[in-house]
Amino acid sequence: MIRMLRIPFLSLYTPKVSSASLFGDLLVNHERYSSSIRVTEILKDHVGVSSNRNSLCGFRTFCTGQDLSTKKCVPCASEDLRPMTEEAANELIRQVAGWNLVNESGMLKLNRSWRVKSFTKGLELFTRVAVVAEAEGHHPDLHLVGWNNVTIEIWTHAVGGLTENDFILAAKISELNLQSLLRRKASD
Repeated sequence: MIRMLRIPFLSLYTPKVSSASLFGDLLVNHERYSSSIRVTEILKDHVGVSSNRNSLCGFRTFCTGQDLSTKKCVPCASEDLRPMTEEAANELIRQVAGWNLVNESGMLKLNRSWRVKSFTKGLELFTRVAVVAEAEGHHPDLHLVGWNNVTIEIWTHAVGGLTENDFILAAKISELNLQSLLRRKASD
């Protein structure tokens, strides 16, 4: 039985060989490559991966030029997943306007605040964010301070720092239409 292998991340890298050759090799030799470990080894051999980058199964854990809001968060239960460097975080923060990179005792986090019209509008903002967070399987810390100050902090708790998932979630939250919930700047 031939299994189809969907590899969406191949387009993000400059392959050493053509994807047709790679898939041909996988399909022709599908019995030899039945284990996911062997498939990962083949992909490492065929896809240019820099060894000086944080990686998950040999692949970079931070984003390339692809729009973050089009990406999907990946499970972060792997022992191989490490927090990104401050240098990598500084590159990605440019793609999430309105978010701040915060260093709390050596742990990097993303942070953003809003002033909402009312307490209930703050709860509605949380509900909208919760829908996105659940869909991504990646959950931020939500704070409602006072009756109208909302702050969201995002970091990957499992690694104690930032991963690409955090920037993906921030980008998706930024795309939410929150204008009806927010106070106008003139009255702040």
